Amino acid sequence: MPVNRIGLVVHGARPAARAAADTVRAWCAGHGIPCAEVDVWSDGRPRLGGKEEAAAAGHPDLIITLGGDGTFLRGARIAAKDNARVLGVDLGHVGFLTEVPADGVRQALDAVHEDRATVEERMTLTLRTSRSLEVPSGMEPLLRDGRCPALPTPQPRADGEDGADGAGGWGVPLDVTALNDVVLEKLVRDRQVALAVYFAGRLLASYSADAVIVATPTGSTAYSFAAGGPVLSPHMDAVVFTPVAPHMPFNRTVVAAPDEPVAARVLPHSGQVVVSIDGQLRGVLGPGDWVGVYPAPSRLRLVRLGPTDFFGRLRERFSLTDAPATVADGQAPALFRSPDSDVPEDLVGLRLPPALEE
Repeated sequence: MPVNRIGLVVHGARPAARAAADTVRAWCAGHGIPCAEVDVWSDGRPRLGGKEEAAAAGHPDLIITLGGDGTFLRGARIAAKDNARVLGVDLGHVGFLTEVPADGVRQALDAVHEDRATVEERMTLTLRTSRSLEVPSGMEPLLRDGRCPALPTPQPRADGEDGADGAGGWGVPLDVTALNDVVLEKLVRDRQVALAVYFAGRLLASYSADAVIVATPTGSTAYSFAAGGPVLSPHMDAVVFTPVAPHMPFNRTVVAAPDEPVAARVLPHSGQVVVSIDGQLRGVLGPGDWVGVYPAPSRLRLVRLGPTDFFGRLRERFSLTDAPATVADGQAPALFRSPDSDVPEDLVGLRLPPALEE
């Protein structure tokens, strides 16, 4: 599918990002393709929701992010709302989400426009809450990250049958998606969050913790990993629940099937709970409120120029080293396959590295 309109998400603090943006604009001008910058803000223009950003940019069918994985998440929230493809350009770091280096932008655009790229879909999350998310008056400056204005609180989905007050008993469906995770965390240092956590509608345990994380496989290498959670292949669908500093013996991650939603009810003696979506603080809940997290109907469409080397990136990103006892055996081969033979029939269809070219 050729490119018809491009939306740019630029890490404005990086000169390399601004230079790469100029390259994209020049490519667009040479091909007669409209290009607009999205997710920009100023004192007079607050940040918008994903649908509003996409509409303001004329509904681009390709979102290009110029920065790191954080910048990619900014673009992902817009792309997921408009079924757009998203291409991440990496600037100086090995990311799990970004695809091409800054000096390869023009070649990447040619590949996408000439239909030589592929699209990889990733699972995303959405949520329902007992009431609409709100940020208490005067608290917003405390919730901002100091670098940019806060995103607006998620609005109820237009197709929600229960309305903004959750009168039907199933809560308020929110018009929001998370590529990495939904986090419920304590608001103040001396008050833990106390949450009754349910899987597929059944109580697992009541937690007292600094936070709990509900992540996608894509997000398993982010906050969940830092909190001791497992690494999941981003090609699978699953819901990953990881408690952060729980005050209880059971501190393990639980991995659920995608049709097993995770719900958390805020207990009466809990401190206030901040709801973060992909690292952005989006609302505050209190005792008696609840949140349900489950797969979103929309999936993120990532542009890939070649086979995804997730496990190679994993080794590089975390600087994985081999066991000292294996030093005498020498460096193991980077790939496990015979480069000069056809793939056996029972292995056809499995994810394997391509044959080495002679």
